[in-house]
Amino acid sequence: MSIQAVLFDHDGTLVNSEPVHLELWNSVLRPYGFQLSDQQYKDLYAGVPTPANASDLVSRFGLLTDANALVEAKNLETMRYLERQSFPLMPGVAQAISSFHRLGLKLGVVTGAGANGVRVTLRANEFEPLFSLTVSGDDVLKSKPEPDCYLLALERLSLKPEDCVAIEDTEHGLRAAAMAGIKCLVIPTEMSRHHDFSLASAVLPNMNAACDYIQRVYVDSARGA
Repeated sequence: MSIQAVLFDHDGTLVNSEPVHLELWNSVLRPYGFQLSDQQYKDLYAGVPTPANASDLVSRFGLLTDANALVEAKNLETMRYLERQSFPLMPGVAQAISSFHRLGLKLGVVTGAGANGVRVTLRANEFEPLFSLTVSGDDVLKSKPEPDCYLLALERLSLKPEDCVAIEDTEHGLRAAAMAGIKCLVIPTEMSRHHDFSLASAVLPNMNAACDYIQRVYVDSARGA
């Protein structure tokens, strides 16, 4: 079984951004006299696109605002953060990207979040020349867990689902990849360890393990190694 492309999720997979997003959400929510706990964020909001989170926050906690206002405020806080710095990379990411590139695999980022965070990550870490495409929530009408972003990535790469493997950290991302017919490896984080990963091809402890798995299962086996 061979593959031609590796498609990375962004938040929680390439970058350790979920703790930052929790801090940013609490900055947005502070004027309404409400703060999310770590557990609430893990259980309800990690890995979920901003508009869906905003809608749930308003309805679940009865905030005296509307979802659009929360989305605008959260996007502004995120933009201000990214103007100062990029999200920190997850361990092993730089080495994995370099290894996959040397193997001749196409690389893509497929995220349900906005494109700006991805652009900052790729530029700050000098990854831009190594990636063939980026698909974000800005490019589709329905974000993860719907498969639209992965289907668009396949279209832009002119590849079939069986030609790719995705790497995700949440149930939402896994479902999006699986619904597109793409094999998916999951690397859980502290924010997502309780998610249902039964659709994954493998659940792995870190990016180094994912890199080894892809080399062994999808590359070496296809070459008869």
